[in-house]
Amino acid sequence: MFTRTRRELFSDIGRGMIAAGVGASLASDLGFRTAALAADGPGRLTFGDLDPLVNFLQETPPDKLITKVLAKLKAGTELKQLVAAAALTNARAFGGEDYIGFHTLMALAPAYLMSEQETDAAKKPLAVLKVLHRNASRLKDVGNTKETLKVVEPGKLGTERGGEHLRAAVRTAPKDAAKAMADAEATFATIAKQGKPEDALNELLIEVDDATEVHRVVLVSRAWDLTRFVGTANAHTMLRQSVHYCVNVEKNANQGKYNAEVREVLPKLLDQYKLLATKPGTRSTDDAWVEKFANQVFTLNAAQTADAVAGALAEGFSADAIGDALSLAANQLLLRDEGRPKSWVQANKPEGSIHGDSIGVHCCDTIHAWRNLAAVGDRRTQVTSLILAGYQVARDRTQRAEFPKWEPYPRPEHRETVKGVPADALMKELDAAIRDKDQIRAAALTARLGEEKSSAAKDVFALFRAYGTSEDGALHAEKYYGTVADEFARARAAFKWRQLVALARVTASQYGYAAPGHKEACEVLKG
Repeated sequence: MFTRTRRELFSDIGRGMIAAGVGASLASDLGFRTAALAADGPGRLTFGDLDPLVNFLQETPPDKLITKVLAKLKAGTELKQLVAAAALTNARAFGGEDYIGFHTLMALAPAYLMSEQETDAAKKPLAVLKVLHRNASRLKDVGNTKETLKVVEPGKLGTERGGEHLRAAVRTAPKDAAKAMADAEATFATIAKQGKPEDALNELLIEVDDATEVHRVVLVSRAWDLTRFVGTANAHTMLRQSVHYCVNVEKNANQGKYNAEVREVLPKLLDQYKLLATKPGTRSTDDAWVEKFANQVFTLNAAQTADAVAGALAEGFSADAIGDALSLAANQLLLRDEGRPKSWVQANKPEGSIHGDSIGVHCCDTIHAWRNLAAVGDRRTQVTSLILAGYQVARDRTQRAEFPKWEPYPRPEHRETVKGVPADALMKELDAAIRDKDQIRAAALTARLGEEKSSAAKDVFALFRAYGTSEDGALHAEKYYGTVADEFARARAAFKWRQLVALARVTASQYGYAAPGHKEACEVLKG
């Protein structure tokens, strides 16, 4: 919750006087906030010490952003501070309601990971600069005075659990979306005020798990991840974006029908297996169990898979073991995908491509998000997240009936084509395959590297990271890179390289569409 302090009020008055004296353009160049003055008022969100940097990012147009951000970095601003300010800028402006806006927010923490992993000090800012430029471009498109999130007053809770009250408010959206938004916002503000950020997350997830869909899940997971940048004092701002997202989705009357099954299945399984009364399981598994469970997803429907996950939890299998299997199943969707059909072609996403919002990328990002939520939440969040992850993998698989019939890449005939490549030339050939947009060869070369030179993982990640930074990726490059990096780190040795093979395909698929602002950033950094 945020209100303006006397110090912030007088600071804004001072900036307004400077703007009036020297002119808006010069005041902006000097770092004073002018463009957003029209949005100032008692309901405006402010962010304490981060406020000047937040306003700087909100007001700076994309054609001036790179130079000005690099100047701030040179003057001592830390990259992590810029990520924090960008997250708050984005949240205040878009509030989880704008498609490009919330995709940009979800890319921030993964972009920072990419920057941290960059070994060339001169190139470290590039991945973050790419996302900051995207944020500025979207703000320019919608008007940089746009502010969706305002200060919200807490409401009153009923006798039911706070998250259940929130869910009930959101479900009224088809009748009156405006009232549903106001009630849901007030409810969540009360929840956030009464407990710790972790408690607010658990209550919010009672609403989030009312449906399975990539954006509602990844948004809340990435928003929570961003609290390590913006601080727990701003957790409410990060998390309330999901309230806006869920209300906006729910106001479509078809959502109730589309999600009717999962809304019936989840509480039934919780009761049937008495999962909320049990402690987290610690039962270990071997690789064969994990692969067998993953393969089941390709034979069971969504409700059956949810039941299988609930059963495994009741039997005491660890959350990590179940998560490993679900991650492996999602990875299969990407490895098996024959590519985008003609009917799905869009700008920068041609026939045969698998990057951007492909079923595999979406599913991998979603299961990764569910796993992360299961790891940080309470017992209810843990079990519901894993059950819903299983439900979603199976449901996503059914979007294309051919998935169980297709063989995963690289297939035996693909492996044959790279057998003659000398071991010391594999990395060079992989680079060439990406530039040729050859998904098949890139997958085969990566698989061979994993079999013969598993120590090369660091070099392979570096190659893919460079292209994940330089190429646009249709809003998903950073997110998916972050997913693969995490899943590779925690995967069992037998399955680690499947994650990199999938990333090889995506990297080759997205090559050839340069990221806006990247060339300029490289030139400024060289200068």
